[in-house]
Amino acid sequence: MLQQVRLFLVLMIICLFGLGGVASAQLTDRQSEYYQDWISTADRAESVIQANRASNAALENLRSEINEYREDFNKARSANTDRIQTLESQLKALGAKPADGETEPEDIAKLRAHLEDQLNSLRVPRIISEEAFSRANGLISEIDRIIRDRQKRELLKRGPSPFNPVYWGPAWVDVKEATRSLINETVENMRTDVVHERIRERGLGIVVLLAMSVVLLLFGRSWSEKGGAYLRSLGGRGSGVWTFVVSLLRILLPWLGVVLLVSAVVMTGVLGLRGTLLVQNIPYWAAIIFYFDWIGRQVYLMGASQNFKRLSAGRIRELRVYLDLLAVMLILHELVLLFEQIENISDATRAVVGFPVIVVTALLLLRVRQVRQTEPEQASADQEANRRAAGFSQLIEFLRRALFMLGIATPILAAFGYINAAEAIVFPAVKTLVLIAALVIVQRFISTVYGWLSGQGEAARDSLFSVLVGFALAILSLPVLALYWGARETDLLEAWSRLLQGFDIGGVRISPSNFLTFVAVFAIGYTLTRLLQSGLRNSLLPKTTIDPGGQNAIVSGTGYVGIFLAALVAIIIAGFDLSSLAIVAGALSVGIGFGLQTIVSNFVSGIILLVERPISKGDWIDVNGMMGYVRDISVRSTRIETFDRTDVIVPNSDLISGVVTNYTRGNTIGRVIVPVGVAYGTDTRKVETILGEIANGHPMVLANPAPSVVFQGFGADSLDFEIRAILRDVNWVLSVKSDMNHEINRRFVEEGIEIPFAQRDIWLRNAEVLQGHDDPQPEPDPLPRNPASPKRSAPVDLTETDLDSSDGDEL
Repeated sequence: MLQQVRLFLVLMIICLFGLGGVASAQLTDRQSEYYQDWISTADRAESVIQANRASNAALENLRSEINEYREDFNKARSANTDRIQTLESQLKALGAKPADGETEPEDIAKLRAHLEDQLNSLRVPRIISEEAFSRANGLISEIDRIIRDRQKRELLKRGPSPFNPVYWGPAWVDVKEATRSLINETVENMRTDVVHERIRERGLGIVVLLAMSVVLLLFGRSWSEKGGAYLRSLGGRGSGVWTFVVSLLRILLPWLGVVLLVSAVVMTGVLGLRGTLLVQNIPYWAAIIFYFDWIGRQVYLMGASQNFKRLSAGRIRELRVYLDLLAVMLILHELVLLFEQIENISDATRAVVGFPVIVVTALLLLRVRQVRQTEPEQASADQEANRRAAGFSQLIEFLRRALFMLGIATPILAAFGYINAAEAIVFPAVKTLVLIAALVIVQRFISTVYGWLSGQGEAARDSLFSVLVGFALAILSLPVLALYWGARETDLLEAWSRLLQGFDIGGVRISPSNFLTFVAVFAIGYTLTRLLQSGLRNSLLPKTTIDPGGQNAIVSGTGYVGIFLAALVAIIIAGFDLSSLAIVAGALSVGIGFGLQTIVSNFVSGIILLVERPISKGDWIDVNGMMGYVRDISVRSTRIETFDRTDVIVPNSDLISGVVTNYTRGNTIGRVIVPVGVAYGTDTRKVETILGEIANGHPMVLANPAPSVVFQGFGADSLDFEIRAILRDVNWVLSVKSDMNHEINRRFVEEGIEIPFAQRDIWLRNAEVLQGHDDPQPEPDPLPRNPASPKRSAPVDLTETDLDSSDGDEL
């Protein structure tokens, strides 16, 4: 009944776009058959979800099947997009449909009907695909929810406590029975004629594999060292690059030997079901052993390269032992899981067998944390380093504390029967710890390679490249960490699928594809803009008669226009529809206007400066008491270089709203004023003639208009004159003034003209009071004298601070 209702709804949707006969032809036979298969699968999935009795494996298979349909429907949703837009544009060009009772020309009516039929034939498959895609999304979400709920219940499930002695005997019996079954199964297979015949047929291959395995296990490490010696002869000796490569070969070759050995054993056929399942996991377990041992060796090499400053050689060797033991614990945990899978043991046996592995692993984590504690002689230095540490160092400290907590919590959980929760915490913690160590090692290796190739050496490890590599490795490790801590592969694939589909922000759908398209197009436009600016600045504009300020304005304006066009073209090509954000942008503009009004004011002022050009690059200006040359005009501020070679950043709004003196606006012609004073009694006409000769004789002074000498008046100490001359370049005003002063001094000395300096005559009123008397009579002291204070034998000396600041001449 439910299936019939869904088919009826689909047919109703189709009928909305045309007659039944026309609409039925809009889906091909293959599409109709495919859609019917999907309806059948979706109905079956709904029944399974409603019953909620299928196993997790069955649900995963059903989810995978639905996901394939969903991907096909997702592709169909975006099919014929360009063609539909073209048809809609054609219909829009024909104008609106005539209202009831109105008619339109027959040709236009036929064309409109033809275009609408084509449009409907393309829209119907998209609508059906949209509906099917939504249904598939919902089914997948329900399956994921069921599986997650089951995982949560299993994780928080409380089973028998391993401390109960009642379960110890049966657990020991189960272990012995499993071991005996494995041995008996293998012995019985070895006695069969089938195995003997297989060994005879495959004997040569088995012998070859065994020989290769023994050679790799015995000589793999020595061959790695010899290969490293050859690689070092190619270059890069001492950089540590080839040491890292050799360390990989040291574990890769023996591991290949283990794989060949396992393949030889499997080829014999002597193993039964239990033995085969056990042996097939040996390469994985061997990889764990080699991997953890490689981590420990790299930690030792890193410590040796730093002269064992943080950890001594003995501590690092101890740490390597603990890492190897952790690898053994992981293998024992995998063996317990395999034991549960093969023998179908009880929960009590599972708890008793798994508890010792959990306890030993937690104790090893505690020992690893204690080894990571700094040694006493390095404690003070490391505490100071920890205060300065940030980022990754803080993460390491957090992990150390987390290891301590996990080492305490997991055995307690297991003791109370939460075996699954304890295992879900302690073993992922071990894997995470080792993964972080591997990331640090790989980052160090990549930085070493970069330092070798770039010639930076050890400095490359502290470069920006090293930081970016670490960030990239951290991002790439997130899926692995998610798998360690219980995420399913389908969860990661679902997250990736959702990421590819994009997310909606204010009606604008942003996906990795259109985002990368936007970034790529904008980067191209930005690069072209910079190239155009460089061409204008260095090639085209210098060959014109435009002044430097105008050239700078043209280059800056080109940059702003180019970046704006690059962003606009990138948005159009990426397919972002920003019309839905117009209301949001209008609402935000009010708040932005109040919060960023200063920045907006500076921005607008910068545009005005570039367009009107009241000041230009290279101008000598004075603004707010700051004098200097304009070196750069940006969209927010202007940089002024003062005469003492300091940069002053002035907001553009101050240049527009304030008073600015531009000494070189339009041209560099300016006036210099040189004041000079001569003593009273000097011939003023002679002084005027000398000063005029000095002014006319300087090469920077223009002859037209001619310089002038002005007798300013009678000063307090001198007769005041001024030389006023127009310079061809006002930037030389200080040099010209200095030259004129030198020449004035020389000529006045030759002519005997005195340049006075300020003098003051002091008149002492009642000077006789300062003269001594033969028999002075002491005057009575009007005030009582402190007997403890000493008598003064001389008057108190005056200082500058005691003098009157007035211009009076009397004392």
